[in-house]
Amino acid sequence: MKKINLVLLSLVLIFACSSFQLGTKTNYPEEKLGWKLGSQAYTFRLYSFAQALDKIDSCGLRYVEIFPGQVIGDGSTEKVGAHLSKEGRQKMKKLAKDKGITIQAFGVVGAKDAAEWEEVFLFAKEMGVQVINVEPSDEHLDIVSQLCDKYKIHAALHNHPTPSKYWNPDVVLASLDGRSQYMGAAADVGHWMRSGLDPVECLKKLDGRILHLHFKDLNAFGEKGAHDVHWGTGKLPIEEVIVELKRQKFKGMLSAEYEYNWASNKDDVKQSAANFRKILSK
Repeated sequence: MKKINLVLLSLVLIFACSSFQLGTKTNYPEEKLGWKLGSQAYTFRLYSFAQALDKIDSCGLRYVEIFPGQVIGDGSTEKVGAHLSKEGRQKMKKLAKDKGITIQAFGVVGAKDAAEWEEVFLFAKEMGVQVINVEPSDEHLDIVSQLCDKYKIHAALHNHPTPSKYWNPDVVLASLDGRSQYMGAAADVGHWMRSGLDPVECLKKLDGRILHLHFKDLNAFGEKGAHDVHWGTGKLPIEEVIVELKRQKFKGMLSAEYEYNWASNKDDVKQSAANFRKILSK
């Protein structure tokens, strides 16, 4: 009996130590700020959603922004999107849950009419999405605003580089004027740099309206062909960006969107996250 009790005690201690380690695994500096550091699944667009989750997990990230059109994988040939079957949705949720990764955002997404926009919101609600990143046409802004209020889900206007509609924060602010409190901005600091805009000044203009970030650092400023580099090694004034986000008391997800070295960029994302956390820990 004593031997059995000793074995049981040993198992309990092992489990307790493992639980402690798991509990501290995500004790990252951004969490104290209410920031959710994760990845846009588009970073791993050459792979399935299941494979993307594996890569995100290996980078020490616990949040994912899903994008329309990615094959689910792990035995499923269905693609992510509003028309996904019930079985496909369940599979996506299980894959994420098994990895301990939260599906936080969905984008960048559009729709052809009000009915299709509603399908997008219904899909987002079922998947537990907190922010839908969008680039609607002028005539669809009110549709999106009404659906935000109806489903209590945030929609964030995303800025692709010039000449896209929302490239400048002034356009974003004008588009948000008078619309749902659930609408805001999805700030892509890299695309602002490609458009020749100072990302810190752009963040300041959007003070209080930023719901989500696409985070990048680039090798050049003001060039559309600029490519991603490890965060903190390029032209992004990363420390000033962090200071401004802190000043605004930003709460939300920062999606790593590394659009370079596509076939093998996992280590690039991992190093970028490590650099970011090192800067935050100063």
